[in-house]
Amino acid sequence: MRIAAFLLMAVPAFAGDVETFLDNSLNATQRNTACLALRGNRAPEVVAAMRAALADAKLQACAGANLRIAGATDELLGGLEDRDPAARAVAARELGTMQKREFIAPLRRAAGDADLLAASNAVEGLVRYEDHSTAPELREIAMLGGVLTSLAFDTLVDWNDPEVITIARKLMAHREPGDQLIGIRAVGLTGSAADLPKLRELAKDDTALSSGSRGFGLMPAISISRAARTAIQLIEARAAR
Repeated sequence: MRIAAFLLMAVPAFAGDVETFLDNSLNATQRNTACLALRGNRAPEVVAAMRAALADAKLQACAGANLRIAGATDELLGGLEDRDPAARAVAARELGTMQKREFIAPLRRAAGDADLLAASNAVEGLVRYEDHSTAPELREIAMLGGVLTSLAFDTLVDWNDPEVITIARKLMAHREPGDQLIGIRAVGLTGSAADLPKLRELAKDDTALSSGSRGFGLMPAISISRAARTAIQLIEARAAR
């Protein structure tokens, strides 16, 4: 009995109370345990504590999920304007998970965030709409070029969006080699003989996209001309069937 009592005393009791969650003397594991105990709690003081925790890197994932489960949409929308980019990212991801039409416009604006983490999570939020209702917004993002183009465009491809080939052809005309490569590959998979003249023109381009340009290390350079030749072969092979 004495051993059992000692063990009970040694284990912290994490009741679902906000005071435990807010106790800075506890470590991150303990506070996240308290956070989980508060899941589904819609009390104003709990919602306020979770909103504040969005800016805490050690607590924000649990806090964001708690706000979504509690239906605290105003707090998550406010999180899109938080000074902390990571908080904005978490808010965007949780709003996207809810898949509500009224969040599409705020997420589209958040996709233009100057911080790449926040912006990419906003795009990820738009990708989560299983009814494909965010296709117009993803088309806009895909056409902008840059880092977010691939995520938006790949989703449109997966969704068999009818605008994929149109966007791909426009991306091939971009000056940025990374955007061109995305367009070339898509045209190779879905294009027609009408695309061959442009592809043959690009096949003469000796521009290579280095691994550094793509944000990765230890990767070989990708040649625009090689990608164009591959696309030509794919289109010609389809035509020969």
